[in-house]
Amino acid sequence: MEKTKKIISSKEESNIIEIKNLFFKYDKSEEFILNDISLNFKKNVITAIIGPSGCGKSTLLRTLNRMNEVIKIKPILKGKILINKKNIYDKNQNLSKLRVNVGMVFQKPNPFAMSIYDNICYPLKLFGIKNKKILNQIVIESLQKVALYDEVKNKLHSFAQDLSGGQQQRLCIARAIALCPKILLMDEPCSSLDPISTLRIEALIRTLRKDFTIVLVTHQMQQAARIADYTAFLYNGKLIEYNKTKILFFKPKNKLTENYLSGRF
Repeated sequence: MEKTKKIISSKEESNIIEIKNLFFKYDKSEEFILNDISLNFKKNVITAIIGPSGCGKSTLLRTLNRMNEVIKIKPILKGKILINKKNIYDKNQNLSKLRVNVGMVFQKPNPFAMSIYDNICYPLKLFGIKNKKILNQIVIESLQKVALYDEVKNKLHSFAQDLSGGQQQRLCIARAIALCPKILLMDEPCSSLDPISTLRIEALIRTLRKDFTIVLVTHQMQQAARIADYTAFLYNGKLIEYNKTKILFFKPKNKLTENYLSGRF
């Protein structure tokens, strides 16, 4: 009996994010964009969210750090999203703290209009880190983690937007991880990159898995198959299937999943 309790406890602890009966839409919209989604994301694994355009992938991702609230239209949400067992939609939730713990990387590289060095330092300074020695250390470590330091170490004070597209995206990832989030959200991070840069970012994502829980939205099914441990398939705002990637791709349980993966729609 005691052994069984330990197994159950261990399984529960591995879920860092728990989504329970989630419905989401924007104010004055007649239909919900997300419909009754229940889904857990496991700690220190890569989970891909796939599905056709307009199915709610990015909307779901943005509910995990409340980025849907950045726009002027009021979001309406029913259900719960728990991170480490705490409801992030609780009225007392500190949004700044949430977004430190849940970092985000967007489709198109968006380095700030400043130097490579200052791109990483800027958010650190906002959160009160002023010590030059500490800032230098974090900048170097963050760039090393994304395999960019050797390429830019002699031009850290050069304009970040002079970097190539792939380098800019790695810089944005370095900026996101500099504050040591527990979770890293990635919204189609390779969609604007060439194939070589894409493979490099994918290799980086696999490396980062040991330190971060990664939730990745991708329109490329092959990308999900290459790098994700688990995959969730969304269709028309509903969760159709969620499983280990190898099982979902090679032995899907739902006919709709099978049709999508085989290109029938």
